[in-house]
Amino acid sequence: MKTLIPANVIDDYLKSIEVTDLNKASIRQVLACELNAEKVTGQEFIHFEVGVPGIPPAAVGVKAQKEALDRGVASKYPNIEGIPELKEQAARFVKAFINTDILPGHCTPTCGAMQGTFAAFLLCSQIDPKKDTILYIDPGFPVQKMQAQVMGVKTAQFDVADFRADKLAPKLESYLKQGNICCIVYSNPNNPSWMCLTEEEIKTIGELATKYDTIILEDLAYMTMDFRREGLGIPFKAPYQISVSHYTDNYIMMLSGSKIFSYAGERIAVACISDKLYERHFETLQKRYNISRFGAVYAYDMLYAMSSGVTHSVQCAMAAMLKAACDGEYQFREDIREYARRTEKIKAALLRNGFNITYDKDLEEPVSNGFFFTFGYNLPDGTPMEGGQLLHELLYFGISGIVLSSTGSTRQGIRGCSSNIRDDQFPALEERLRLFNEAHK
Repeated sequence: MKTLIPANVIDDYLKSIEVTDLNKASIRQVLACELNAEKVTGQEFIHFEVGVPGIPPAAVGVKAQKEALDRGVASKYPNIEGIPELKEQAARFVKAFINTDILPGHCTPTCGAMQGTFAAFLLCSQIDPKKDTILYIDPGFPVQKMQAQVMGVKTAQFDVADFRADKLAPKLESYLKQGNICCIVYSNPNNPSWMCLTEEEIKTIGELATKYDTIILEDLAYMTMDFRREGLGIPFKAPYQISVSHYTDNYIMMLSGSKIFSYAGERIAVACISDKLYERHFETLQKRYNISRFGAVYAYDMLYAMSSGVTHSVQCAMAAMLKAACDGEYQFREDIREYARRTEKIKAALLRNGFNITYDKDLEEPVSNGFFFTFGYNLPDGTPMEGGQLLHELLYFGISGIVLSSTGSTRQGIRGCSSNIRDDQFPALEERLRLFNEAHK
């Protein structure tokens, strides 16, 4: 097989970092392999693997952060619960774009959503000894399962694509009625499939969480990015982002600045804990931390032990971005619509060159174009190429991604991200896909 990248460049490096199965490789391991191949061969890769924003950070955030540094905040520890301006604007943002009321005191900054979810998983797993398992509504962000592995918490999961609409309730309840689920986690829109759970499906999740007293971690890193729904992203005006907060008090919403504000490098998110859950008292927490309130333990024990708080100047930046969005001065959804444009072009190139879109349907609708997309390749006999093999051979052609099985998917294929694909790279993408297809006919 004629390839763009010599096979030994890929294979030798993977061996050197002890990756024997790309189905189990982390995003960072795949990226390291590509960067090494670029260095050795001089060939630039098409980077579909890491979801790094591909548009500039919100200018209002950069300005506010610089001004904060000029005021000398770098020398001052912020309150572990967050600076007042950020907490107030986070609560306002939740009202403006989700139509949920939450007290500012219950909005706590974290070092990116990654820290926020880690702390939430750990705390949820300590409330009830019988509830020792996190349930992932997959496919999902692979690192979230790595977090559970690191802390030694059990996991369960199912691919929601196989259990949409009326099938969701019985499937979800089959796990919850066992009595061992401490936390349910999902993203909406979904990373990686880009399916968007409906209002009814979210209502089902919320009502069952209440019935079985299970906490929901709702990852809204990509909120408003269902570009099929016009009118989203206008402050204090319907339609609003669909959220489980409308159907249960057992929720933690993670609002990340990484994708919607392109502020990934500064590591800032806000954990918005429902008013009732934040103030809820647990005897198990009292015995362990001498504090019984859920939200207080989250901030003063979990987050404090992990980081001593979020960088002061970044909190100022996040507060400014949230305020500008709420005031209608910063239409963040219009900026991130660029990802949908890129994804549409990428999907078209894939389809022209023998590939298929793995998650192509969202119930009866085509999946929205957005930050992520999924694709696969069928062998001449019609069987799907196994995901690890597909990624391995794509690397030979200077194209990357991550294997769908690493996300909890039951389907064979690759998760791709459109964020860092430049317009000048599309001709190279087209040619490499063509060469791959020709080599496999």
